[in-house]
Amino acid sequence: MKGSPELPIPVKRGLRTLGEDLSAARKRRRLTMEALAQRALVTRQTIARIERGDDGVAIGTYACVLFALGMADRLFAIAQLADDQLGIDLDTEQLPTRVRTKR
Repeated sequence: MKGSPELPIPVKRGLRTLGEDLSAARKRRRLTMEALAQRALVTRQTIARIERGDDGVAIGTYACVLFALGMADRLFAIAQLADDQLGIDLDTEQLPTRVRTKR
């Protein structure tokens, strides 16, 4: 994998898992790498890099592959605000202890 050597290990594992999942999705659809590459407007080599979880591939390219597999809706679920428990907890900590009306 080319990418940045400073990436945290959990990030690298996550990309590897994403690549494996995309590979399985492609195979379930009985698509060759070449066919998926044509649909996603990328090269077969880029599909191979994605399926290895290469962190050097642009997120837009991952998005195009998700779209080509009919899975673009999952892209929108990645960072949904409703699922941001840490952010919700931080907001809750900032709530005022008292609320007063202006006179």
